[in-house]
Amino acid sequence: MHDLTRELQQPNDTKIVMLVADGLGGLPPQPGGLTELETARTPHLDELARLGVCGGSIPVKPGVSPGSGPGHLALFGYDPLRYVIGRGALEATGIGFELQENDVAVRCNFCTLDADGKITDRRAGRIPTEQSGPLAVKLREISIPGVEVFVEPVKEHRFVVIFRGDALGGDVEDTDPQVTGVLPLEPVAANPASQRTAEAAAEFVKQACELLADQPQANGLTMRGFAPKPALPGYREVYGLRAAAVAVYPMYKGLARLVGMDVLGDAKTLDQQVQVIRDHWQQYDFFFLHFKYTDSTGEDGDFDAKVKQTEQFDTAIPQIMALKPDVTIVTGDHSTPAMWRAHSWHPVPTLLVADNCRTDPCQRFGESECLSGGLGQFEAKFLMVLALANAGRLGKYGA
Repeated sequence: MHDLTRELQQPNDTKIVMLVADGLGGLPPQPGGLTELETARTPHLDELARLGVCGGSIPVKPGVSPGSGPGHLALFGYDPLRYVIGRGALEATGIGFELQENDVAVRCNFCTLDADGKITDRRAGRIPTEQSGPLAVKLREISIPGVEVFVEPVKEHRFVVIFRGDALGGDVEDTDPQVTGVLPLEPVAANPASQRTAEAAAEFVKQACELLADQPQANGLTMRGFAPKPALPGYREVYGLRAAAVAVYPMYKGLARLVGMDVLGDAKTLDQQVQVIRDHWQQYDFFFLHFKYTDSTGEDGDFDAKVKQTEQFDTAIPQIMALKPDVTIVTGDHSTPAMWRAHSWHPVPTLLVADNCRTDPCQRFGESECLSGGLGQFEAKFLMVLALANAGRLGKYGA
């Protein structure tokens, strides 16, 4: 697809805004009921649904539940089955760590272990950053012969570890069992080229648990997303766009950087994120705004909290539309139903608004309405092509 967009891209002064509510899609708590999005009062999103065209985006393939990395890569127009990026690389890049060719990055979670070493809380009670940061720095005391180790705080219970050395592969299984009441898994190499990395990870965990033994909450850790430095073509090259990202969480900043977006500002709230876009409106053609909390409340299994966060997301719409973007997209990277407490494979409600889009009968922005929308059910990797076409940035194919 990128070969085609390189060929067809044409200059224009139009602007595209992509608003991503992480984990937007949901499920009703009982058959025939309303989802979180349908329960929420979202007058501004509903107005966009009436002005534009709706549908359901499929992040990877039907029936496949995606991680945040593949989900966002698809939204950015990159085939998530071709471009595979581990979460560790995303976290490291997101905090500005410059990965080298012989690095393997790992996204880590502090967790709570009981006296038997079993996990009682996979996120250490979502320990606040001001407490977790010093603990991550303490882990810099760990020393592994023949491997250079970097430990960097991220946010709340998250931190990132980078192993640097020769013959380090990135194919190591996660140690997070995804459930409580069991021991963390051992780091297992998926192939001989990654065996040295698995051994370094095991030694890191051993020393880390000794250093954290006296902590009331964060007395253990799990490791996820072992990954080397990836290489992807950039937005300027494949789309001809000056692209910018405004995100709060480091991982999404990392995703944006990896596809050649400039990461703007250091916003902490949704209003601040919109202000950053407003401040840089003239310098860029494409803006990606990421809103995390529709996902985290879904993962917590809190239906009502996800409803409230969806309503909070809705409040940003008038501010964005006041900037008069030529194309506005609202979507999510995947569905996170509160009843599942996890990502799911369900298509994600998606809407596109542009002066020349073909509107459909949808009157509200929700899963049921989007089932009958004009965009239909489509693979998310085609969303950027639709955005470019509606922005007048794609020429004709063929004679």
